[in-house]
Amino acid sequence: MSQGFQPQHPDITEDSWIRINKVIAENRFKPGSVITVLRECQNIVGYLPAELIDYISHGLNISRSEVFGVVSFYSLFSLVPKGRHTVRVCMGTACYVKGIKEIIGRIRGNYQIKEGQTTKDRRFSLEAVRCLGACGLAPVTVVDHDIYGDTTANRIIDILEKYE
Repeated sequence: MSQGFQPQHPDITEDSWIRINKVIAENRFKPGSVITVLRECQNIVGYLPAELIDYISHGLNISRSEVFGVVSFYSLFSLVPKGRHTVRVCMGTACYVKGIKEIIGRIRGNYQIKEGQTTKDRRFSLEAVRCLGACGLAPVTVVDHDIYGDTTANRIIDILEKYE
């Protein structure tokens, strides 16, 4: 199923376009399906570039602003590429007091990345979160689904270097 136009985007392969078209076709006439379509398309591409938002808007016959409004409202959607690994650093009180700022500083310096950004090679995305619910392990860092407690600025790079 082709929608009449298929934008070029370096992160979207021909196979991805086929899968995206299938998702749109399966949901085109289902009321309230925009979240489902966005979620599935983000799973295919890894994020939602502007060209894909336009394509989804056209395919579902809804305005671009409506699709963008959904994307920007829900935190599960991303407009920027994500890294292969997500590094979450806890900014809760216990972690803050026990040195999470130094850990973030070490990550920033070593990988040239700030909170909310992804490294140029898309290896890591860095997220600062309010609480990870592991205050007894402070300071806490989570890489993907792996939890590292009592992290130090000296140890964080050794931890991250395990992730390719």
